[in-house]
Amino acid sequence: MGFTQWYLRRGRIDRRTWWRHYTLPLMALSVLALLADVSVGNTDLADVAAGGSLYGPVLVAVVVLTAPASLSSSAARLHDRGLSAWWLLVGVVPYVGGVALLVLNGFLRGDGGPNRYGPPNSLPPRAAEQPLYPPPSWS
Repeated sequence: MGFTQWYLRRGRIDRRTWWRHYTLPLMALSVLALLADVSVGNTDLADVAAGGSLYGPVLVAVVVLTAPASLSSSAARLHDRGLSAWWLLVGVVPYVGGVALLVLNGFLRGDGGPNRYGPPNSLPPRAAEQPLYPPPSWS
């Protein structure tokens, strides 16, 4: 998978891909950006504990640069469940929206077979899509 395909995902992805290729790495990158802001002095943890903002310039840059990958992967995950990307707007609902998207994307199984967004990634390719070389007799 190339960077462009990772950054702007199309089609469908399964739960494992969503967790391992998008959610966990982007969360780790955000934590590292927060630590970079704290170590440089852009964010003070005492102010954050008192209710201040934890968004320093490094964390803001990471969030802005990874937002397209996060949104496209969540849309592809919703497509795996047969839902439109418009369901991402559930995340706008305060408090419960983020939790609802986490449950929809991370914990509920996708459609087993093909849906209007294409076949699942776990299905083997059809005979016409299989490579001609090496011949199957070599296996």
